[in-house]
Amino acid sequence: MPFHLHPRISTLIAAGAGPSGSPGFAGLRRGDPAGLRAVLDHGLAQMSALPPTPGVTARTYRITAEDGTPLRLRWYTRDGATPGSAVVHLHGGGMIAGSADLYEPLVRTYVAWTGVPFLAVDYRLAPGAAVGVPAGDAFAGLRWARANAGDLGIDPARIAVMGDSAGGGVAAATAILARNAGIPIARQILIYPMLDDRNLIPNRHLTAEPTIFSYDFNFTAWRAVLGDIHGTDAVPAIAAPARNTDFADLAPAYIEVGELDIFRDEDVDYARRLWAAGVSTELHVHPGLPHAFDVLLIGDEAGERHKTERVRVLHDL
Repeated sequence: MPFHLHPRISTLIAAGAGPSGSPGFAGLRRGDPAGLRAVLDHGLAQMSALPPTPGVTARTYRITAEDGTPLRLRWYTRDGATPGSAVVHLHGGGMIAGSADLYEPLVRTYVAWTGVPFLAVDYRLAPGAAVGVPAGDAFAGLRWARANAGDLGIDPARIAVMGDSAGGGVAAATAILARNAGIPIARQILIYPMLDDRNLIPNRHLTAEPTIFSYDFNFTAWRAVLGDIHGTDAVPAIAAPARNTDFADLAPAYIEVGELDIFRDEDVDYARRLWAAGVSTELHVHPGLPHAFDVLLIGDEAGERHKTERVRVLHDL
């Protein structure tokens, strides 16, 4: 039996949700990172339509990356909530688009749902950022959270890293950096993560339905992120975590992906490799759902199951 796109998702896409609703989508060409950034940012800006979260407050902090570059962090808390846990959050956007500002409505939503505070890291983007910089910036955010745990009212042993799409890939890379540095993290929460620069050959079963993030998008993004080393053995795991060869002692993982997402197979394989190394991993592959399904379904009856799962995982911290 063939795959079928969830009918509610199909309706939303037809109404202009996602990147296909961007004015620049029709003229976008493979290999044009500036054009793709505009399309993706337009799609991500649709999160501004999420319901308001009046009980969530935010503070801005400035830190310095290892190379001396200033970085901006945003710390979100729910009034009256003191769970002791926290999440370092990395936004999506193919590592060439997106920002903490564009993701603020979604981050506020998570904090409102759970009471778990989030630290959003505004990491640097390709093609301006050198290979591995996004993960390095995220790691700097993680280290800052640990160093300031007392002032923030959190337990440094209960900090997770989390992200969706490119942010999921950056979170996975941050988990690798943390393991290598001997810094424990509570969990890596990877939502349809972008992990493998070699995923470029279209799967006919997936291209038959709207995928939200296409193979041409994937080529364009990875080419901007990696430049001339794209597709070669020189790609490091902190840029494309699927290149990792040592999964031992990584943080326990939670991975979600839709069966119509072009990242499905790389995400399932990542879970398998974590299991093979003895790393506890929870994997969900959702029938009929494409990339970004969770954001599309927020507030919709069809999205309640996914909300419940995210709340459970965050509460478990």
